[in-house]
Amino acid sequence: MTITIQNQTFILHPSGALFWKTRKLLLISDVHLGKVSHFRKHGVAIPNNVVSENFKRLTEIVENFKPEKIIFLGDLFHSSKNKEWDLFEKWVECCTNTIILISGNHDIIDKKHYNQLDIDVLESLEIDSFLLTHHPTIKEGFFNFSGHIHPGIMLRGFGAQSLKLPCFFQKENQMILAAFGEFTGKHILKPQQNDIVYAIANDEVIKIKLN
Repeated sequence: MTITIQNQTFILHPSGALFWKTRKLLLISDVHLGKVSHFRKHGVAIPNNVVSENFKRLTEIVENFKPEKIIFLGDLFHSSKNKEWDLFEKWVECCTNTIILISGNHDIIDKKHYNQLDIDVLESLEIDSFLLTHHPTIKEGFFNFSGHIHPGIMLRGFGAQSLKLPCFFQKENQMILAAFGEFTGKHILKPQQNDIVYAIANDEVIKIKLN
């Protein structure tokens, strides 16, 4: 789905990624690499294919948009380095794009390891009148793109039917991206007047009509 914010064109992708068409920037939030290995280490049974699926989706989205820069809006890794870091290194080696990480609350891996991969780690980034952060942030004069929340929307049908879907959640001067990771969960938000919700369902992004 293509939308316009402050005369700039953005494409919302069903993966949860957002492509800033004018700037050729790909924004991705909350991948949480290493989370599967972290949980399995503590005895939680999670299928092997979840790990490979994250890297497969990353590769597909980059090949689809061919961005000049990839900006991760925090929580790229879930915890300390584990075997998924080795997979990430290999993925970066095959990636010719400039990569920037906006640090999130889960990003505890030392910056030097990212720097060795030519990845800059920043607390936030301002581009024109847009502010890129991990936590949703209000700053006068800026439109904020962020993550952290893993936004979801509850849709209710007839009777007791209900459906929880990941979404892009837009307020007046802010958009919270859907979590990109395969194993992240959703935090259900309740839209207020003038909020805009773009739900992700069946590999489509759909603007939800709110009451």
